[in-house]
This record gives sequence, structure tokens and C-alpha cells, in this order.
Amino acid sequence: MRHLLEIDDLTGDELVHVLELAQTSTPPQVLSGKGMALVFEKPSLRTRNSMEMAVFQLGGHPVYIQSNEIGLDTRESVEDVTNTLAGFHAAIGARVFEHSKVERMAAVDRIPIVNLLSDAAHPMQALADVLTIIDEFGSVEGRVVTYVGDSNNVTRSLGLAVGMLGGIFRIASPIDYSFGEDDLARLRSAGGVVETMTNPYEAVEGCDVVYSDVFTSMGQEAETDIRLRAFADYQINESLMAAAGDAVFLHCLPAHRGEEVTSNVVDSPASRVWKLAENRMHAARGYLAFVIGESEL
Repeated sequence: MRHLLEIDDLTGDELVHVLELAQTSTPPQVLSGKGMALVFEKPSLRTRNSMEMAVFQLGGHPVYIQSNEIGLDTRESVEDVTNTLAGFHAAIGARVFEHSKVERMAAVDRIPIVNLLSDAAHPMQALADVLTIIDEFGSVEGRVVTYVGDSNNVTRSLGLAVGMLGGIFRIASPIDYSFGEDDLARLRSAGGVVETMTNPYEAVEGCDVVYSDVFTSMGQEAETDIRLRAFADYQINESLMAAAGDAVFLHCLPAHRGEEVTSNVVDSPASRVWKLAENRMHAARGYLAFVIGESEL
């Protein structure tokens, strides 16, 4: 049984294959007559729409389930919910607060579990990220991807994916919001080069991609004022993009315009945020074609 809790649950060759499947114009109908449960503790525009359309394009039927309908660990345990849904569906996708919940789902080990976002990882976003970089440059290998902002779940998954494909990953974060040695060791073990710094202008010099995410993620709202002060010098604006030269701009969205990025950058010719958003669907379709097709072998 294969699960995707983090991007390095795939091998490098498997990641390449998933991205190839994401680019095919004739998706295999591996979910024909089957369903996929989409469990959402956190709301999302892109995750819901991309997953529902990916399942549909593979011939399946997506079932969107809100947290209040099942009550993970309140109305029923994670394990009981997983066992129940496994009787109906070919796979479960879960967008949760705590990473431990997708780990517990995977431990049931009845059908594939796909992490649609947790506090530790966002592998489906990372698939779309590297797919967009490939669309732009033809390959990730040798490209410099600079992430500016909070070292978080998006950063972790992106860094792993870039490393697995032979890219160079730079992270510019305030010291108090930087990865520790364990995270950095894991990123470096993926195979790419990882560089850390605190100066965003130094980090974007000569890069191919500038990437940003919100300074305050869902569940961190109480820290908003503290975070805005801490990240005041990490905004992606016209000055920083000018320092990056010909780099393109990516953001996992939603963007808090005027905080981590200005509208002038989001809407600029260098921005690829809408292509990235669309690629969430293609990337999801590629992964599901891989994991469901493999389970039928």
C-alpha cells in the first residue's frame, strides 16, 4: 500500500514519472466507477477544486467531506473514520491540522492516503510547484529556487521536491523562523544543494524562481502581529524582484497582498501564480494515476 504523506515518500524516479503523468493529454481512467473521499479539516479553494477535477478526469467520483460531518477524534476516531471510508472509496485525501492524523490514517493501511496539507507537509503543492518550474524552464535540475519567508510545511515539501530533481534550494528566513538542523539534513538528503541565509536580497541574487507563502498560516492567527513585525523585511516587492533579475515569481496562494507580497508582483509579467494554481489539478491527476494504477498491478 502506497501513501503520500510527504514528497519523499516517492523515489526520485517515481517523482519524475508522476510529473510525466501530470502532463499527459489522455489521463488513464484508473478511477472509473470508483470514489475518492476528500476529508477537509481546513477549507481550501485550490485543494478542493483541483482534487475534485483530478478525480473526475480519471473517471472517478470525488466526495467532499467537511470536518463537522465526521468529527475526527470527537465523533469518531481517525482510525474508525478511515476504516469506514475504505469500504467505499479507492483512496482518501485529507487536509488536516496535525500531521499525526494522516500518519494514523496511513497506519490503518487499507487504501492509499494522500496528504492534502498538514502542519508538517504539503506534498501535493510541491508536485505542482516543480511541475510549474518544468513548464517554465524545461527542468528543475540546476535551477535556483529561492524561498523567502517562514520556514514551514510548504517550504519543507518544496525543498525536498527541488532537491530530488537536482535543483538548488535557498531559504531566506528570520533566525527565529528558520529550519533546525534535522530539517536541513532531511532536505539535503534529497540530493540537491540547500543554502540558508537571513538576507532576502542575498538569497534572490541569480535565482530562477522567487517563492513566497503567507507569513501567518491557518491556526497561527494569534501570532499575526508578532509575525508581521518579524517578517517586515521579507516582503516580495518590486525592489526584491529587481534584485532577482529575470526570475519568475511563485506563491502557493492565497496571497495576503500587502503583507508577504505586493499586488504589483502578483500581477506582474514575472508572476506564474495562476499557472501554478492550475497545475495543482494536473499534479494531483498525475499522482492519483500513479498510485491507483500501481495498486491495480
